[in-house]
Amino acid sequence: MSITFLIIIITAAVSILAFNREKMKEDLLFWPYYINQEGQYYRFITNGVLHADAMHLIFNMVSFYSFGMALENYLFKALFGELSRAMLAILYVTAIIAAVIPDFIKYKNKSYYRSLGASGAVSAIVFAAITIQPNMPIQFFFIPFKIPGFVFGICFLILSASLAKKGGGNIGHSAHFWGSVYGVLFTYMAAKLISGVDLAVYFYTSVFK
Repeated sequence: MSITFLIIIITAAVSILAFNREKMKEDLLFWPYYINQEGQYYRFITNGVLHADAMHLIFNMVSFYSFGMALENYLFKALFGELSRAMLAILYVTAIIAAVIPDFIKYKNKSYYRSLGASGAVSAIVFAAITIQPNMPIQFFFIPFKIPGFVFGICFLILSASLAKKGGGNIGHSAHFWGSVYGVLFTYMAAKLISGVDLAVYFYTSVFK
């Protein structure tokens, strides 16, 4: 089975089960205070299979499907061959963790802060694809026209950093930012170490030449 489909099935199943089960959601979401005080480290991963509502779930999974399938079947396959599925799974799972580490450090002694959702991991997947193919055309629901991937990436990082600094609301902008950064770093290092490909050189030649 496709790794992309498997992740979507698991995430959708757990998220839907938790929609009307508040205790289940409370036990699995990202809660830095309880991780720090009670050693509930599993929350670093379980928060990524929860979503606030159906729209949150659908948006994340549609975005993940679009870019995850591209990575699994084409982009990662070109770089890693038979390891493409394993690399996608490793990136996704580790990105769930990496995206919330800054928030853990910031909020580990503050009991009020909680978050959930796969947005950090999905951001990592999107940026992994952009790292490999920087000129790929991107169009989301809120963008009425297609733009080059690297342009979207720059705008997304600036916006996420700005909104994270501003704070407030229920959206984990910090996780979006750090998930994106992690996706770039993971993809670059994996391509360099496993395949001997320097994606920085490819990025330069694709964008500036």
